[in-house]
Amino acid sequence: MRKAGVVLGILVLVLTAACSAGIAAEPVKRGDYFITVLTGPSSGIYFPIGGAFSTFIGSLGYKTSATATGATAENINALQTDQGEMAIAMSDSVIQAVEAFGAYEGKPPAKDLRAMMGLWPNFCQIVTTADSGIKTFTDMKGKRVGVGAPNSGVELNARMMFEAHGMTYDDCKVDYLNYGEAIDQIKNGLCDVAFVTSGLGNATIMELGTSKKIAFVPVEGEALQNLLKKYPFYIEATIPAATYGTDRDTTTAAVMNIMLVAQKLPNEVVYDLLENIYSPAGLEAIQNSHSTAKANIELKTALRGIFGTSVPFHDGAIQFYIDKGLIK
Repeated sequence: MRKAGVVLGILVLVLTAACSAGIAAEPVKRGDYFITVLTGPSSGIYFPIGGAFSTFIGSLGYKTSATATGATAENINALQTDQGEMAIAMSDSVIQAVEAFGAYEGKPPAKDLRAMMGLWPNFCQIVTTADSGIKTFTDMKGKRVGVGAPNSGVELNARMMFEAHGMTYDDCKVDYLNYGEAIDQIKNGLCDVAFVTSGLGNATIMELGTSKKIAFVPVEGEALQNLLKKYPFYIEATIPAATYGTDRDTTTAAVMNIMLVAQKLPNEVVYDLLENIYSPAGLEAIQNSHSTAKANIELKTALRGIFGTSVPFHDGAIQFYIDKGLIK
């Protein structure tokens, strides 16, 4: 009996150690879980990268699909209403939803949103053409401006940009168009400026460059400092001239994109997903989807832009990052 008790004790210690290391005592039954990855419009960067996540997750044995959406705002709402298990979103919008301010003023705090991993910075790219005569933000007064779909992540950024410059939508002829639509309108001469919050190398902007000489409206100086002071989730950033063939580098602001995950997913599933996503095979599959993914998605950037904010990480993710030494 004593020998059996010792063996049992050792077994308990082993299992306890395994669990504390974030490793499930039994392999995850991947086929039992359906994981819908909420992405963004087919014209944007969320779509190919989110699709790559879905494809790779499917190769592991999970049931999965990627869904085109209106991006951040729609994804936040969909995740809270059980319409998906993973979702790409901009961190500034997620923080506003969790803290119930800005576009989420007067709404209940989104207490059930969970972060999974950091992705890449989204650059606030205020696009115009070289022949528009628009060189500064205030030059947009009276102009036709596409600010993004209502309450989308792009449109939330636009609001804050206007505020930082001491302006409102009343100063312009505003259209609530997603950036694909707004850039189409620029091509047709029906719009002067489009707000695009995206990774660099955005395909829609690059397509505009095939027929028009692209220019960007900078966010700089006192206005940029106003923005950074009031909304510290922004960082100062630069759009290099070489990215789109513009005449000069452009100073602007950027926010991080993150991958959200449904709180309902078991810890061992989230741990298993991260362990495989950050494997050589997982990183290769996802990085090959877009140059922005290749330049930014790696383990050392997993916590960038969200850890330490009001948005909590999923418990399974926390255990994974502890085991990897990223969280002490």
